Amino acid sequence: MARDGLGIVFGVVFSALFFTIGAFLSPYLHLKIMAGASVVFTLFVLNFFRDPDRPLPKGEANIISPADGKIVEIIEEYEADFFDKKVTRVSIFMNVFDVHVNRIPISGTVSHFKYRKGSFKNAYHSSASEVNEQTIIGITNGKRKLLFKQIAGLIARRIVCHVREAHNVNIGERFGLIKFGSRIDLLLPDEVEINVKLNQKVKSGQSIIGVFKDEI
Repeated sequence: MARDGLGIVFGVVFSALFFTIGAFLSPYLHLKIMAGASVVFTLFVLNFFRDPDRPLPKGEANIISPADGKIVEIIEEYEADFFDKKVTRVSIFMNVFDVHVNRIPISGTVSHFKYRKGSFKNAYHSSASEVNEQTIIGITNGKRKLLFKQIAGLIARRIVCHVREAHNVNIGERFGLIKFGSRIDLLLPDEVEINVKLNQKVKSGQSIIGVFKDEI
């Protein structure tokens, strides 16, 4: 279970127990309906905040997926703050049924960190990359650089991120989540060979998004 969701999990479990006990002790139908609804919602929350262990794929040059979801965009765009050049953006959309714990895509040092307030538009749309609330994280490892964004969505209104600038991070390390549906963008330089296709399903900590072609 994701540690960042424990407060919500305990809250909904307690509510479900409260309504279920009330339904058994009371003859009123509306309490039985509320008890049933609370149990269903509890199962949904438990599923949302699951955090399975996953073995990392071997390969020092790998860039692993930071999130479960579907590849909704692979496009070129100019990135000004970290790369100052054209890069390839790979966007992963997470629906409410995906695992939402986010993982570090490469080992290195967090050399860039920014939190940007914004809108809460549907994270499936391309414009969400620019206008939605987000955290922006850049990692440097020798000559290798990678930028990725946690982007809030229409329902997701809370981004959890435990890394900050100057933190040393390891590939596959859990670093946060976005609650209830969201998006992650990876911005990859020319030195990366893209390993995924549009509409492909990927898994956090397992799927290889790309591979660095150069040496550290």
